[in-house]
Amino acid sequence: MFKIFVTSKISDSALNILKSVGEVEVWEKEETLNGPALLEKIKDQDAVLSMVNNFITDDILQQASKLKVIGNCGVGYNNIDIASAEKRGIVVTNTPDVLNDATADLTWALILGMARRIVEADHFVREGKFTGWLPHLFIGNMVYGKKLGIIGMGRIGSAVCQRAKGFNMKVYYYNRNPLPKEKEQEYNARYVDLETLLKECDYITIHAPLNEESYHLIGREELHLMKKDAYLINTSRGPLIDEQALYEHLKEGKIAGAALDVYEHEPKIVEGLLALDNVILLPHIGSATYETRTKMAELAANNIANVLSGKEPITPVTKGLKI
Repeated sequence: MFKIFVTSKISDSALNILKSVGEVEVWEKEETLNGPALLEKIKDQDAVLSMVNNFITDDILQQASKLKVIGNCGVGYNNIDIASAEKRGIVVTNTPDVLNDATADLTWALILGMARRIVEADHFVREGKFTGWLPHLFIGNMVYGKKLGIIGMGRIGSAVCQRAKGFNMKVYYYNRNPLPKEKEQEYNARYVDLETLLKECDYITIHAPLNEESYHLIGREELHLMKKDAYLINTSRGPLIDEQALYEHLKEGKIAGAALDVYEHEPKIVEGLLALDNVILLPHIGSATYETRTKMAELAANNIANVLSGKEPITPVTKGLKI
């Protein structure tokens, strides 16, 4: 009987998939498992269903000698030492596609929330400050007809782009490679370099993967290129932005605002950012809908079940079976 460890509570439907191929243990506590505590739990396991905040390092993989498969519940997998897993023949999988729409929806919630100052206005009312309509009360900015810049035109970036049609926006995008011309026409999007996108766009949203090349993709120099009335949104990975530089630009009013669902040193946030009114801060909830989180867990579980049954995983990151 295979032994499977799940690092957080997941849906019953996903648990039943895992139970069909092995004995399942679930970490029921709210605190995140990492370091020695995580190693202690998975060192004798055949499989682990992990979350994006579980850091499975080379040191852990060295000692988890029975481990055959890691089903990461998330699109990103920079929390796992992929090279170490491949060297040991451990299959790593992720959960792409199923969270595209949920994350794109949240991106638009943040765009609209910043433009119309929704969070500020909500606090204003809750604090008992609303005494009646005023012509200049919480004046915001239009979204309809403005320029949208998308950094990373993969599945989620494309989903964000599709939603921009309803707002009649002029879309610029920056990607490692341009999309085929027919796709550009379908999305009504124009490929530009990063400098042009930053200089021209009113709303800039990041959907790029995190790697050595993209670390601090938006740093001090890039922020300096943005218009004073422009907004920056990040629902991708925190380290894509130099958070200290972003804080300084927001504090000094060099850009209009920002909205973050992820952070450079998550869960820590750069000192001072919490005190600013021109930033919306969310607790990494891009995929947090009932439907999406259930589908993610089921896909991660099916990946594990396939590997333990000697079948090919559905969405592999690495290659090779260790059965």
